[in-house]
Order: sequence, then structure tokens, then C-alpha cells
Amino acid sequence: MGQSSSVHAVQIPPSNFNYLSNSGDDLISELPDECLALIFQSLGSGDRKSCSLVCQRWFGVEAQSRQTLYLKARPDVVSIIPGLFSRFDSITKLTLRSHRTSRSLDDEALSLVATECRKLSRINLRGCREVTEIGMAALGLYAKGLKKFSCGSCTFGVKGMNALLDNSSSLEELSVKRLHGIKNSGGEMINPGVAASLKSIRLKEIHNGQCFGPLIVGSKNLRSLKLLRCSGDWDIVVKKAARRENSCLFEVYLDRAQISDIGLTALSNCSELEILHLIKNVDCTDAGVVAVLEKCRSLRKLHIDGWRTNRIGEEGLVSIGKHGAMLQELVLIGINPSLFSLDAIASGCKKLERLAICGSETVADPEISCIAAKCAALKKLCIKSCPVSDQGIEAFAEGCPNLMKLKVKKCRAVTSEAEALLRSNRRSLIIDFDVCEVEVEAVDGSASDAGTQEDDAEFLPLESQEVADTASSEASSSRKGRASTSKPKFGLFRGNCFLTRARKRWSNKAST
Repeated sequence: MGQSSSVHAVQIPPSNFNYLSNSGDDLISELPDECLALIFQSLGSGDRKSCSLVCQRWFGVEAQSRQTLYLKARPDVVSIIPGLFSRFDSITKLTLRSHRTSRSLDDEALSLVATECRKLSRINLRGCREVTEIGMAALGLYAKGLKKFSCGSCTFGVKGMNALLDNSSSLEELSVKRLHGIKNSGGEMINPGVAASLKSIRLKEIHNGQCFGPLIVGSKNLRSLKLLRCSGDWDIVVKKAARRENSCLFEVYLDRAQISDIGLTALSNCSELEILHLIKNVDCTDAGVVAVLEKCRSLRKLHIDGWRTNRIGEEGLVSIGKHGAMLQELVLIGINPSLFSLDAIASGCKKLERLAICGSETVADPEISCIAAKCAALKKLCIKSCPVSDQGIEAFAEGCPNLMKLKVKKCRAVTSEAEALLRSNRRSLIIDFDVCEVEVEAVDGSASDAGTQEDDAEFLPLESQEVADTASSEASSSRKGRASTSKPKFGLFRGNCFLTRARKRWSNKAST
């Protein structure tokens, strides 16, 4: 994935190397550079590198049009940095990744990157354990156009973060994951510095995350705050940030953060709040949810994962229907709504377009039929690990007239008959059922039920962009490509899938 090898001497075809049409006319050479650049941007890493070796012109156009670069952050990378960024002089996004068992680049190399990569606006450091506050200060000082900084498994700690923030006046996004050097901060805190334009802060798996408290509170233009599995009491920090005059918080994501109804009540003062994720926060109850919904009338997306604790119940769900008139996306995981609360949601949320209900023990056929009858604007629906049968699913043969996609997973009472009915009645509806896997599991009565206890995080491909780490686009696209090829295919091959899995299970039982 790294591009360092392309800096060394390569055999480039002569500039008069042409592709000819059947009539002998050279068509490709007549394409303007802008068109070639657009073509290169749609290619993968390997194809793009091969195309750059076709001729001198393509070699130059490919280098000038490349904006994203992924490098292995080895110590010897310092020797190729000048030549690398001399060729790729349009790089705006850079990822430097080091393996956890090897040495990484140091302060000198990072300083050289900041000076040579003149258009750098986004940088991602992964496992760069040799970088200290000296390198971070140089990065903030020389990379004047830096707008997004992301790091993970680094060791520069509080001093390194302050060194960056004290010199990065144009920084807008900050994402920090597993910052090991922050554990023993000695009481030092991270301050905004000159980063007055900071709009997004994302903290993940940080011990002693309270060090970021002054940064969160002092960022006056903060629009997005995401706290994922960070230790510490966050009620005070959220309370100060939400009650700040002219608070413009737009998105809040709280995943297993130590926050209670006190923090949620303070959060209700953010009148511009439109996106709220409450993921496995055991101290949040109906009172906090009601407080947010009563005041945040602009809320468009709401995700609640109750972790099957039943701390959020009827009162909170009814308030969604009562005050969520602008709600377009709702995800309920580990929540047990009743027919009454679902009816309130379906009746009150007239603009609801995307709904996911996962891991609920009370959502059965009557509740699903209520959704089919009253959610007229619904476009995407996901039902997972719920006691629903064919009777409830068949209600969508006529209900929800705007429904575009229906996804049903791990609902054991749903069979292929309901799927066939929907396909015959609504040909334009995209249907994603796993009835094949359900039927196979029913063959083997000794199969473990552990699969139903999984985290119900797989639901609709919703539009909200969750918290994901910044990585190179080439690396992520290759991983997605491999993952997509491994997914089971249904449809015409459903019977073959059933027989193949059944034979494997029977053969395993016979061998034992």
C-alpha cells in the first residue's frame, strides 16, 4: 500500500508511446489531463500504479492528481520523503502507520513531512510511538493548512497534544484513539491553544480522558462531540460544554461513557442538536431522554442502545412520539417497546424514514403490523432478533407504501414464504432476509444459542457516519472488497446453501 517504492528509478515508456484506434488515429493522447486525472481517481492502487508506467505523460498526470497517500512509518522513510513529495506534490491526506512490533518514524521524519508536504490538510498517525511533543510542535508549526488530525496508539501524551494545538490555528477536526502517554499526565490538562476553529472532537478508548475536558469546554465552535469508551465522569464536562453561551453542538455520540441523566438534562440546552447516539450508557434513564426530547425539537437522528438493562422504557419511548416530529431516523437496540409506545412513535413521527429495531423481546407481530399500518413515510426498515413471524412481515405487502428496503435478520419464526409473498406483491422492494441460515440452525437442535446474544449492531445502512477511524481510502476499499466477496449470497441458490450447511452439520455429528 505504501508508495515509497514508486520513488525509485522505474522503466518509463517513451513519450511517443501511443494507443491507436483501428483507423490508426491516436485517441487516448487527445484526452486532456483533467479527464485522465478523473480516470485515475476511479482506479484501485495497483491499477493506478500500473497506468502511471505507461508513458511519461501518464506518469506526471497520475502524480499530480493523487491526493491521498498511505505510508509505512518506518525509521528509514526519512530518506525518501523529499523525493516522494517532490513527485506527489498534491497530497492533501496522509496516513503514516507503524506496526506495533517495529520502530516507527521519529520527530525528524515528521518534521520533514510537515515541511515537504505543502498542501497537507489531513494526517493520520497510527502506532507512531517514537513521536514526541517536539515532532507534534513541528507538525503544527509547518503544516499551516492542517484541518484534521487523527492519531491512534501513540505515546506523546498531554504535552504532545498541547504542542499541536498551540501551533495549529486552522485545525477543525481532532480524532484521538488509545493515546497511551496520557495515562500519567500528572494533573496536566489539554487546552484549546490557538485552535479556535475546532469543530469536531472524537475520543475513543482513552484512559484518563478527563484531560480533554478544558479542550471540549473551551472549543466555542464545537459542532460534533464523540466519546467512545473513555473512562471518567463526563457529566461535568458535558454540562459545561452544553451550558456555554451560544453553544452550537450539532451531534453528540456517547458510547459506554460514564454519563447520567444530569449530563443529558444539560445537553437539552443545545437547541441546535440534531443527532444523538446513546450507546450502552447504563446510567441514562427515561428522565434524561425525556429532557432532551422536550427541548431539542430539531432532533433528526436518534440511536439508543439500552444494552437490555430496561433503564429506558415506556416513558422515554412515548416522549419520542410526542416530541419527535422532525425525527427521520430512529434506532432502538436492546429496548423493549410495547404496542402502545410503538403506536405513539408511528403516529407522532410523521417524517420517520429509517427505523431499526434490534434485540427486542416485546416486538412481535402486532407491533410490526402497527408499523406497517402507520409509518407511511418509512423507506428503510431493519428488524433483528425479534419474536416476529410471517404474519407480521406479510403486513408489508400493502403497508408502508414508500418502503424501499426491508431487512430481517435472526428472526427464527420468519420463513421463506413471507419473503416470497413480498417479492410477488412488491417487486421494487429490496428484501434482505437470512431465512436460509435460520432454517439450517433449526436442523441441528444441539446448536448453541449464543448467536442470538451478539451485539445487535448490524442494521440498516443508515446515513449517519459513525464513529470510524480515519484510514487510507485505498486500504479501506481493499478491505471492503474482500469483505463483500465473503458475504453469503441468497436468492436462486438458497436451496443449495441449505443443503450444503445441513450436510456439514450432519457430517460433524456423525464424526463425533
